Amino acid sequence: MRTTTRVSTAIVIAVLGATSMAGAGKARAQSTIGEMASDVRFDQRLGAQLPLELRFRDEAGREVRLGDYLGRRPVILAPVYYKCPLLCNQVLNGLVRTLKAVSLSAGSGFDVVAVSISPDETPELAGRKRAAYLERYERPDAERGWHFLVGDREPIDELCRTIGFQFRYNPRTGLYAHAAGIVVITPDGRVARYFYGIDYSPKDLENEIKRAAGGKIGSPIGRLLLLCYDYDAATGKYTLSIVRLLRILGTATALSLGTFLFVMFRRERRAAPPLHP
Repeated sequence: MRTTTRVSTAIVIAVLGATSMAGAGKARAQSTIGEMASDVRFDQRLGAQLPLELRFRDEAGREVRLGDYLGRRPVILAPVYYKCPLLCNQVLNGLVRTLKAVSLSAGSGFDVVAVSISPDETPELAGRKRAAYLERYERPDAERGWHFLVGDREPIDELCRTIGFQFRYNPRTGLYAHAAGIVVITPDGRVARYFYGIDYSPKDLENEIKRAAGGKIGSPIGRLLLLCYDYDAATGKYTLSIVRLLRILGTATALSLGTFLFVMFRRERRAAPPLHP
C-alpha cells in the first residue's frame, strides 16, 4: 500500500510538473510573439523574375546557378530548412503526397527545387533529405527532377525577397519562424502561383504547372497562412505551434495517468482483505 501510494504521488507530481512547464513555455513563447509574427510573411509577388545568377550548392556539394534548374520546364520551389522540427517536413510531405496523385512526373513535366533558408545547413544534410523524399515519391527517373540546395545568407535572402518569403531567426532557440507553402515558377523563371499551407489539391497544382509551362501567370489566392507561429482565436494572440502541441500532449498525458491511477486504486481496494469487526 505504501509503495503504491508513493508511486501514485510521484506520478501526480510529474503531471503537475508537466502542466507547469507547458504553462511556462506558453508564457515565454508569447513574450516574443508580437515582434516575431510581424516579421513572418509570405507575400504574393506574381510575375516577379527570379535572379537566375544566384549561386547555391546542390546535394552533392557542387556549386550551381539557380538558372541551371530553369529554361526547360516549370519548377515547384519550396523554401524550407532541413532541420526544421515543425512545418518544413510537413510542407515536403504534403508536396510528395500531392505529386504522387498528379499525372505529370518530376524530371519530365516539372522539377522540384527545395532551398534551405538556413546558411548553416550542409550539402550532406540536403542529400539525406533528397534521398528520403525520392524514396517516398516512387517514380522512375525522378532523380533528375528533385533538387535540394543550400547556400550562403546573401543569395538565400535575395531569393526569399523575390518570392516574398519573409522569415525570422530566433538565436535563443536556433529555429526560424516562417510560413508554409510552395511556389510554381515558369520555365523562364517568373513567379506563377502560390500554394499556402501543407496540403495541396492535386488537380489545382497540376493545372497550375501546365499553365506555367505555357508562361501563364496565375491569380492571387487567399492569404490564410500556416505559420510556425500561428494565431490562437481563443486568446487573440499569436502562439507557437509547438506550445499548442505541448498543451494537447500534456492534457492527453494527464488523462492517461488519471485513468492509470483510478485503475490502480480500484485493483488495490479489491485486493485488500475484508475488515472484520
